[in-house]
Amino acid sequence: MSTIPGQLPREQRVEAIRSRLQAAFTPTELEVIDDSHRHVGHEGAKDGRGHYRVRVVSAIFAGMTPVARHRAVYAALDDLMQTDIHALSIQALPETLQAAR
Repeated sequence: MSTIPGQLPREQRVEAIRSRLQAAFTPTELEVIDDSHRHVGHEGAKDGRGHYRVRVVSAIFAGMTPVARHRAVYAALDDLMQTDIHALSIQALPETLQAAR
């Protein structure tokens, strides 16, 4: 397995993702799950990047389309998408939708 310059140690990635999302969205709910173990041997994991799932609930997402919310999450994770994240499953919801569930 090769690594990418600037890549974080695997054990620091969930906290880095959490920290970026917390700073960008001040969420009322935030969950970050490392699913990398489910993708061992996957072609995209050969460079050391991981697979993650995030659930972010924030008032900031009010009025945004689902695509815009996803773009905002990708923007908040910017360089981590290049160095540490191979795949990202996103559930980004405004607080109003969360309350309706």
